[in-house]
Amino acid sequence: MSHEGPFLAAAELTQSEPREMSPHTHARGQLMGALSGLVSIGVDAHRWVVPAIHAIWIPPHRVHSVRSYGPFSGWSVFVAEARCATLPAQPRAIRTTPLLREAVHRAATWPGAALDASQARIAEVIVDELAAAPEEPLHLQRPLDPALVKITDALANDLSDNRRFEEWAAWAGVSPRTMSRRFVADTGLTFAQWRQQARMLRALERVADGVPVTTIALELGYGNISAFIDVFRKTFGTTPGRYMAARD
Repeated sequence: MSHEGPFLAAAELTQSEPREMSPHTHARGQLMGALSGLVSIGVDAHRWVVPAIHAIWIPPHRVHSVRSYGPFSGWSVFVAEARCATLPAQPRAIRTTPLLREAVHRAATWPGAALDASQARIAEVIVDELAAAPEEPLHLQRPLDPALVKITDALANDLSDNRRFEEWAAWAGVSPRTMSRRFVADTGLTFAQWRQQARMLRALERVADGVPVTTIALELGYGNISAFIDVFRKTFGTTPGRYMAARD
């Protein structure tokens, strides 16, 4: 997307197959939203999962990669760099409002020429909605320490693994004290918090795929469905079923 043209431009996208885009940048800030399906975004050592009715804000010139899962419908808004000063300086995920989604839908029909007065007002609504949106807990930072990477990669392959903190430390060849210190230093989370966040982001992917809640709970190592739903509710403020039903 060029830095020239109107200060805001939008486009809608529908695809039937999974898609992966290698790391790239834009001169403009990008707000990428999902209407149905799910995408994951990688920025530096962070990964965001963006389900339906959510979006991720990526500031100008930030290298990022994109991967979609199955059929996907969504949109992107590109904001001129000069207009990004009042927008978040770091990537963040947000839950989109009906007002924001409708404004983007209208903006996607514009021809790309200079905005008229009515279009400019709609564009300002989009910017205001983004600026006011609270951050959603939809990201996870990958550690840098090789021993921790060994642990988190193993967990990513099997999130039902309920080995205790001390057992993981012994398996990776580090002391529990060292592992605890490095986990917080690398990710900002304790090991228990990191594993729970990894499970919740995987849960979003599986819910988006239409997998039954009981199956998801077992895949993620929860002994019963009630425990899983309780953690999901505490993380996202609603149950798995209501979370995805809200997109309608």
